[in-house]
Amino acid sequence: MKRLISVVMLAFLVCTVGFAQDEAAKKTEAQASAESWLALVDAGNYAQSWDQAATSFKVAVTKADWEKMLTVSRSPLGKLDSRNLGEAQFTTSLPGAPDGQYVVIRYSSGFENKKSALETIVPMLDKDGKWHVSGYFIK
Repeated sequence: MKRLISVVMLAFLVCTVGFAQDEAAKKTEAQASAESWLALVDAGNYAQSWDQAATSFKVAVTKADWEKMLTVSRSPLGKLDSRNLGEAQFTTSLPGAPDGQYVVIRYSSGFENKKSALETIVPMLDKDGKWHVSGYFIK
């Protein structure tokens, strides 16, 4: 009986460790995708950032509207001075979004004209099996 309990506990631990490693790998991949996408936004390549975004993002906002929104909200901030990772959280459910695989990433950022900002970027595992940004918010 003790042996059976030990085997069950070992199997549980292996599954738990495997899940944690899988989640960590997803966070790493999502963060790399987010940072590549943010580089486009930082450079003012708003149209290209739309091109690289998730399918659901493109359905929700047109390229022209996205360019206008970022021109109004992001351009006045000036160039990026700093961006520090705050947290990255894996989830399969977000309010107002279909179930899927998402990583909510928060950065503490500083810009030329706004010394303290909070950027939230949400990459998702898209239909092509790659991580693409599905949301971007800045306060």
